[in-house]
Amino acid sequence: MTRPQTVRRKRANGVESRLRILDAAADIAGERGYEGTSIAAVSTKCGLPASSIYWHFKDKDDLIAAVIERSFDTWLAAVLLPGEESGTTLEQAMAMAARVARSLVDQPDFLRLGLMLALERRPVEPRGRTVFLQVRDVASRKIAETVTGLFPGLDDAAVRTLTTYAIAGADGLFVQQEIGGAPMDLVAMFELHARSVHDLAVRLSEG
Repeated sequence: MTRPQTVRRKRANGVESRLRILDAAADIAGERGYEGTSIAAVSTKCGLPASSIYWHFKDKDDLIAAVIERSFDTWLAAVLLPGEESGTTLEQAMAMAARVARSLVDQPDFLRLGLMLALERRPVEPRGRTVFLQVRDVASRKIAETVTGLFPGLDDAAVRTLTTYAIAGADGLFVQQEIGGAPMDLVAMFELHARSVHDLAVRLSEG
């Protein structure tokens, strides 16, 4: 009976250690960017030896990619269109936008690190950048599905236009918050953006 308990304890400890490493890496990368993040800094932050980090992750690039993936999974859960019980198409869109904004407030690593990596160019592309572009494509398809669900009469070109507009606006609002300055209610701003996307969708549907 001792062996199964020991195995379960080791697994639990392994999961806990991995989460501690990811949390530390997210904090450091959010402050210092990709180049400023190192295994040594993550080790100091999480209180685990570098050997433990390398046990879970091949290298820094693998670690940053895992941070993006974890944060994206949380974000993706928010990109689900509420049911019709939420009200009109506008109310559904605004409810979804508010959920997405809250997920970015709670887990900003996906977009913060991803945008940093996406805007940089290196001779060898970091895996984290590749992962971000892949999951961003998934996000685009999810948003396109949402647009189609709300406005089934739109053609493919209109859906692409709305999807691009929705993502670009969300990126801009997030960057503005990250830059700082005057306090900003990200949830309220996302709701306003959702209203503008909805209004454009209505015009495209009528035109």
